Amino acid sequence: MKLLLDSHTLLWWLMGSSRLSRAARRAISDPENAIFVSAVTVWELRLKQSLGKLTLPPDFDESLEREEFSQLPLLSAHTKALASLPWHHRDPFDRALIAQCLSEDLRLVTADKTLRNYGDAILAV
Repeated sequence: MKLLLDSHTLLWWLMGSSRLSRAARRAISDPENAIFVSAVTVWELRLKQSLGKLTLPPDFDESLEREEFSQLPLLSAHTKALASLPWHHRDPFDRALIAQCLSEDLRLVTADKTLRNYGDAILAV
């Protein structure tokens, strides 16, 4: 399975947070799964950091690098898929992640229950 980590899921994983469910922990650590982190997620985290809404761990970049997750850029094909998404969710970052999942046959690992409306593209944990 190919998994894309939502921003909170990524942070919880990197910080070893107990907020990350067992199901998510199993899915991310399963060597059979390919794990992706989107440029959209890093953009969202850095934006929130710059606005003072989020404090990233001081070793965020190093921790992310150590994990060796695959990086997923935002491509024009993703934005095309974004334009046709139903409006189940208004957050532009989450909508971009859903579009990437649909375009790349990924499943978004998230605790955001609203995103379940997007069906099989979501691995709600």
